[in-house]
Amino acid sequence: MTNVLVIGSTGQIGSELTMKLRREIPGSTVVAGYIPGAEPKGELLESGPAEIADVRDAKALADIVSKYKIDTIYNLAALLSAVAERKPLLAWDIQMNGLLNILEVAREKGVAVFTPSSIGSFGPETPHQGTPQDTIQRPRSMYGVTKVATELLSDYYFHKYGVDTRSVRFPGLISYTTLPGGGTTDYAVEVYYSAVKGEEFVCPIAPGTFMDMMYMPDALKAAVDLMQADPSRLKHRNSFNIASMSFEPEQLFAKIREYVPGLRVRYEVDPVRQAIATSWPDSMDDSCAREEWGWKPSYTLDQMTQDMLLHLREKLL
Repeated sequence: MTNVLVIGSTGQIGSELTMKLRREIPGSTVVAGYIPGAEPKGELLESGPAEIADVRDAKALADIVSKYKIDTIYNLAALLSAVAERKPLLAWDIQMNGLLNILEVAREKGVAVFTPSSIGSFGPETPHQGTPQDTIQRPRSMYGVTKVATELLSDYYFHKYGVDTRSVRFPGLISYTTLPGGGTTDYAVEVYYSAVKGEEFVCPIAPGTFMDMMYMPDALKAAVDLMQADPSRLKHRNSFNIASMSFEPEQLFAKIREYVPGLRVRYEVDPVRQAIATSWPDSMDDSCAREEWGWKPSYTLDQMTQDMLLHLREKLL
């Protein structure tokens, strides 16, 4: 992995992943791919090349791959779960037609592809406790449907054409750098902002709703480590369960109150997000990722909370 294109480089994951790759891969060229209206700014723009990279424009993608001799694509273009429910046709267009374009470019030019899946790929019939790596996947959201199809299509291109496709099933991701944009697990980011600002937090997810979560540094590490892993050890490829912590809203609020005793919360449950959250696993079994490429998270809920509050105070106060 030397010359990398990050599609969706200004999003929640992409903005941090692009900078991590630029810092940690010596001699690399990491291209920040974006769409008009979501241009990179500041350090993201100044630290390396940037190109318009709309996944629905296959020719433009192929031109970028040729121009920069790209060997690896991180495909982070997607509508998050709650937004995808409001715009299902757009979600399918971006997440499936866009992926097909990327895989065809990868097939023609010999490029490896990382396209993340999600806990959203599971559904109500999936075992919720210790969700196995290989299990029933019958999601009832458009976001989940596209994630299952992403896994299958990526595996198809690996087995049919030898395209080096890899992915992980991300849990909810928590970061102080970029605000999320319409995900079911966003509450677990937004409450930290409210805590630091001294504002009341309105929670859209009901108490007692457990979901897998992960601090962004661990998620970025997983995305890089998997693409650098020995391919001969990979049995699953698309897509690995990865896990770090599982909690429900009251547990998160209690942890934050250890450091911000005045945190105020009330509930206004969003039925759309709640229905999605209820269908997702409480916790995933990530033993295959640990065995096949050495996955191991670093952050606990307490460590993440202290770090989130520290950086948000620097950012907001």
